[in-house]
Amino acid sequence: MEIKKKKLDVKVACLQMDVKIGDIAGNIKKSVHMINEAADNGAKLIVMPEMANSGYNFDNRQEAIDLAENINDSESVKAWSKTARDRNIYIVSGITEIDGSDLYNTAVLIGPEGLIGKYRKLHLWEDEFLWFEPGNLGLPVFHTPIGKIGIIICYDMWFPETYRILAAQGADIICVPTNWVTIDSLPDNMKNFGPVLAMAAAHSNGIYIAAADRVGIEREMAFPGRSLIVRTAGIPIAGPADDTEQIIYGDCNFAKVRAHGTTKYNSTKKDRRLDVYDEFLGYDPSNFR
Repeated sequence: MEIKKKKLDVKVACLQMDVKIGDIAGNIKKSVHMINEAADNGAKLIVMPEMANSGYNFDNRQEAIDLAENINDSESVKAWSKTARDRNIYIVSGITEIDGSDLYNTAVLIGPEGLIGKYRKLHLWEDEFLWFEPGNLGLPVFHTPIGKIGIIICYDMWFPETYRILAAQGADIICVPTNWVTIDSLPDNMKNFGPVLAMAAAHSNGIYIAAADRVGIEREMAFPGRSLIVRTAGIPIAGPADDTEQIIYGDCNFAKVRAHGTTKYNSTKKDRRLDVYDEFLGYDPSNFR
């Protein structure tokens, strides 16, 4: 008798948006429109760019403060929560967060029941050190009805430990709100390292990765797009996209993550030498619970 392979199918979408700095209301309106379009096309998990509510390239700290939102009364979170509830979907988006007097580059996970949790960017890039505090919530994996979701943000991708720690905690997919910038010295069909890092990490950890980048130019800072969704073998199932505003989709089967094997004999999870190194690379998840 033939045994049918089990499936845990989730349609994932990445919203590649042109975000306008300072226009929170306009950015929310555009994001909700694109979220609804993605939901109309069957997406259950939707990923948006880094700091999708406010824009990114601040002139000074006061501007960052003025554009930041407290998660508990955020107009962005309220709008996304209503849409998630109405459409029975899950949303991951970057947001500029203020907590007391501290600013964070944060991503929220929202579902039909509202705000599920948040992640604060661990590794700050360039001018971010002038505005933000480093993340202090660790690397959580959120258990949802559609799967186990991990989140990192942009420059976090450059650190292989982030993926490995999330994968070791059982993440099915890592969502990456990002603001990759154009690197002029790279070939025209590339212009940033983000897609390469996503493909390598998906392959070496046996997980799905969905990275949503921005497009457009913000105060002379160019964003090249190149959003993509990568399957466990490290091969894109959607993207890398071009540099236009668009939505990309990928059908993900999380059962492949939970039964991952590279070959008949090998698995990048089972073949780990835990006699040589710690499963969590010295990270203690209990410190952040």
